Amino acid sequence: MTHESNAPLRLYRELAAWWPILSDPADYADEAEFARKLFTESCTAPARTILELGSGGGNNASHLKKQFDMTLTDLSPEMLEVSRSLNPECEHVQGDMLALRLDRLFDGVFVHDAVGYMTTEDDLGSAIVTAHVHCRPGGAAIFMPDNVRETFRSDTRHGGRDDGDRALRYIEWSWDPDPDDTTYISDMVYLLREGDGQTRIEHDRHVCGLFPRETWLKLLRSAGFEPRIVIDQYEREVFVGKRVGEADG
Repeated sequence: MTHESNAPLRLYRELAAWWPILSDPADYADEAEFARKLFTESCTAPARTILELGSGGGNNASHLKKQFDMTLTDLSPEMLEVSRSLNPECEHVQGDMLALRLDRLFDGVFVHDAVGYMTTEDDLGSAIVTAHVHCRPGGAAIFMPDNVRETFRSDTRHGGRDDGDRALRYIEWSWDPDPDDTTYISDMVYLLREGDGQTRIEHDRHVCGLFPRETWLKLLRSAGFEPRIVIDQYEREVFVGKRVGEADG
């Protein structure tokens, strides 16, 4: 979760305790492995320290921490608590990726789908600058948005699972009411079953950013990265920014 002015208040706040049931860490293994390989290939020196912006419940970190020393940041204190229970050995810092400044450099910066909450070009540019100022020369930043403007399609997904006495099922409907702006909507409906067998329905609306790939590349260059696009195993476009400098010799 990221920018407070566009924070989906429910899933990442009062419903945060349901996150481990909604989103199983095991489901992130392939994406985390893809990111691990990208850091290994993209950094001039062996990558050891990674800063994750918008780390949420820590599902990616639960895999990446096997190779990297992870520092996890998120705007939501509730989500950080979820992540601490999963990743107690990792450093956790509350902060907004638009303005976070830790006064430290890392071998790499990782931004998973939390970058999707950047809904204006200014916000996206600020998040990219935050990644750049924390990235060591010779290091790399990896951004994994769910969508870019050119490939966005409205779709519906569903899922969920049981966890002991509790259970969750959801339906997600992503749609774009205005193809001429920089956002789309993802409506989420959750059916939650408590341990006593009682169920309730909750609705959450996520307003997400949607930018052309050329906007991404322009903002990465403007921040000081050398960008490239890599296609992941789900046919999504992943943006890799190499920070050039002394480490490149």
